[in-house]
Amino acid sequence: MNHSQPVRRTERSLARPLQIAVWLAFAAAAQCAFAQTDSTDSGAASASASTSTATSRNGTEQSLPAVKVSASSADDSPLHLTTPVSNGALGTRSQLDTPFSTTVVTGEDLANRQANKLGDVFAGDASVTDNSNAYSAWATYITIRGLPIDWQNGFKIDGNPFISYGITMPYENLERVELLKGAGGFMYGFAQPGGVVNYVTKKPGKDPVTSIDIGYRMDGVISEHADLSRRFGPDGMFGARINYTHEAGKTYNAGDINRNSVALALDGQLTRDLDVYFNAIYQTSRSSGQTPAIYISPSYAGTSLPATISGGSNLLNSAGQHLNTSLQLYTAGVKYQIAPDWTFNTSASYSKSARDRNESTLTLANQAGNYSDSRWNGDEGHQDIYWQGSFEGKVKTGPFTHQLVFGASVQRQTNDYNNAQTTAGGVLGSGNLYVQNPYVFYSGSGLEKYRASEINQKALFLSDTMQLTSRWSLLAGLRYTNYDQDTFAESGATTASYGKNGVITPTFALMYKLDALTTIYASYLESLEAGQIVSSSYANGGSVLNPLRSRQYEVGIKTERARWSANAALFRIERGASYANSQNVLMQDGNSIYEGVEAGGSVRLGRSWQVGGDIMLLDTWYAKGQSYNGKRVAGAPQFTAAARVSYDVPFVPGLQLGADAKYTGNTSVRPAGDLETGGYMLVNLGANYMTRIGGHDVTLRAAIDNLTNRRYWMFQYDSYIAPGDPRTVSLNAKIDF
Repeated sequence: MNHSQPVRRTERSLARPLQIAVWLAFAAAAQCAFAQTDSTDSGAASASASTSTATSRNGTEQSLPAVKVSASSADDSPLHLTTPVSNGALGTRSQLDTPFSTTVVTGEDLANRQANKLGDVFAGDASVTDNSNAYSAWATYITIRGLPIDWQNGFKIDGNPFISYGITMPYENLERVELLKGAGGFMYGFAQPGGVVNYVTKKPGKDPVTSIDIGYRMDGVISEHADLSRRFGPDGMFGARINYTHEAGKTYNAGDINRNSVALALDGQLTRDLDVYFNAIYQTSRSSGQTPAIYISPSYAGTSLPATISGGSNLLNSAGQHLNTSLQLYTAGVKYQIAPDWTFNTSASYSKSARDRNESTLTLANQAGNYSDSRWNGDEGHQDIYWQGSFEGKVKTGPFTHQLVFGASVQRQTNDYNNAQTTAGGVLGSGNLYVQNPYVFYSGSGLEKYRASEINQKALFLSDTMQLTSRWSLLAGLRYTNYDQDTFAESGATTASYGKNGVITPTFALMYKLDALTTIYASYLESLEAGQIVSSSYANGGSVLNPLRSRQYEVGIKTERARWSANAALFRIERGASYANSQNVLMQDGNSIYEGVEAGGSVRLGRSWQVGGDIMLLDTWYAKGQSYNGKRVAGAPQFTAAARVSYDVPFVPGLQLGADAKYTGNTSVRPAGDLETGGYMLVNLGANYMTRIGGHDVTLRAAIDNLTNRRYWMFQYDSYIAPGDPRTVSLNAKIDF
């Protein structure tokens, strides 16, 4: 690519946001006009007891009704924009009042979808690209707006950090999954700017719960799940909820899985103002036969990828490959209502995760599918200790009301590694994608680990959402962080260190309420991500790169009515670029730029039909570097679209049929921009039937994923690809006692 191309790309990048901004302004104006005539929406929404005030032309205050969507309208508003979401240092606020793009997937959504990996959870979100493989170390790999999510800092459970690598969550045990798209540096501290996933576990409610469900997934995985919740003591002072999940059997690619998971939630309403809680998760998983990682080396000979294969094939599997993981998380906290408008929250958590894996990496040599098989065997462990305390409340200064959140947090993360390879370089031999892998390598577990790295963060944070008028509000936030990162050799000697005090990550946002159910916002964020420890697959393996700073600009609109909901956002993210050069050295060089628009909505048509859709248009390029200037950023599709439709069958009460589809455009596999995965569309079908048997509520669910059994290459990570999952059938039966 010649040097004039980055200039042409910059000109195009300036034109596109202007066009999109005009489109957003038009959409906002149309929404405002439509909202004035949308009086029928009040049928499924109830007015809140509280009201906000607006200033009339004569200077007097008049009431604007604040609308609260009732539980009965939840099915009519599948975007769940009024659902409270955790925003770290911003406190808890609804999606509608969060000036960033967010997604919420409820527990019911997860059950209907019969999610098996993180990519399934966000199948309806066009901004999220699935890079995950179930039953493997890649189970939580997704990209958001073309950016990878940080497996060390981008995942939370009830707002508490844990190391997600190789951990498939027990989705049956979750109340919902929250996704904050983009840079989360102010809200959560150091993290890559792809986004933050927060798993919210089920808690004791006011109503008792007793349910059991049994599931089946091709080719022979059987699962059992039990959910039990009770309140007890004077006036239901104490609550307890326990969820247990077990699954075992033969997976779709002839592997095996055996997983046990238990989640416990306890709470106590000790006084009218004082609540305490304790949560725990314990999970173990043993699997074998997972699909190897497929690496495109700099020496790959060819202008396109090899012909696709099915992810259900066991041709790439070979004896000895396995992944065994464990996860423990314990959280304790206190919530105290200091005054009617002020609360104090403090919590501490400890998480521990471990991986024992024997994994092949197939390094592709050419388009014919020839590869060399390198086997890696190792034990890895992680610990995360976290504390946060915060005050949240309101104050008034003259005519302005301030919603304040301020507090502090301390986090200590340790990583322990050890590895053993088969021979020098770990190469077992050569093979071909279309011929059974013949190599066998059995390995033991319990290798002696050493402390490989330590990361410490201490932070102070403050945010102020100032209500300027009944419609206008201004958000300003600041996080001050002291950060230290050290890496060690197996001997214990320090090999690299990075430390910096006073790291500032700010956020600003301006919000405007068209009405009680519609928010327009413009926001700015900065984020800093931890320095990457270079893996052994690169020529400079073992070294540590400096932290990277990111900046995010976003303009958006969100609205949720009784029978329809919609959101749209225009964004630009500037991130420091890191990639392997032609000498296979992982380096930092210039920036990677992400510009795009995302829009989605859902509407109920009549009494039986629900139709929704979501799109993302994305333009990415490398800039200001010595290499790859103007070329597309690896892992970022230019266009994605998702659509879904559901039908409540009127002559069979309780039966709902559904279909969804998602198209993912071609994706650059590596920064050189010379290889692409090609675009692909996946179609899924599902059915849910609710009835009563023997006086008990019974729910029967069925799902078919990848209905057409489409074969495709999926981008997995920079220079890594994977075959997409094959057609699978899932069944589930649940009974409530």
